[in-house]
Amino acid sequence: MQKHNKKKITPTKTAFIGALIILVGAFFIFYDYIEAKKVYAYDYMSLYYDGYEVIQVVEEEDINKIEEKEESEEISNDYIGYLTIPKINLTKGFYDKRSSANNVDTSILVVNGSNYPDVDRGNLIIAGHSGTAWNSFFNDLYQLEINDKAIVSYKGKKYTYSIKNIYKQPKTGSIAVYRNYDKTTLTLITCTNYDSTTQTVYIAELESIE
Repeated sequence: MQKHNKKKITPTKTAFIGALIILVGAFFIFYDYIEAKKVYAYDYMSLYYDGYEVIQVVEEEDINKIEEKEESEEISNDYIGYLTIPKINLTKGFYDKRSSANNVDTSILVVNGSNYPDVDRGNLIIAGHSGTAWNSFFNDLYQLEINDKAIVSYKGKKYTYSIKNIYKQPKTGSIAVYRNYDKTTLTLITCTNYDSTTQTVYIAELESIE
């Protein structure tokens, strides 16, 4: 009766197979790491694309206080304009930035240092809450993409803006606003959905006035 000898795996082959498994595992771990870094780099570099510079830092106190007004000057607590974003079915009035009604906890807020839409190359900065509360007027901003439209109605004119940049910033008590000096701009600021550590900034540039 003929005996069949089973082939044994030599220690050299075992070591080779083990090394191969380790290399494959290391590749996938390294690949995931590189992909994560690429995403981070993209988010970071999007702040600095050609033609855009830091022109203003919005401090947390600017979002929490009303701009001071002269004692003798009366400011209306009526809306002075409306922000409309068709894609998310948002239409919300805003107040004079010196009005006591200009409050992020009860409305959208025109940030101190903002310019109104009729200021050439100015920057209207509006902040609003996101979340599930009744005052989360900017909760659906996360749906916006590049080239989506935002419309500001002010003093009988309609200013149509197109979103040109979207980026996140950590919550550090201030927000850097990146935009083109040569453009009339609308900046929208809100907390990032499902992320309590960052805020999202939407930069839109004026396209037309009607």
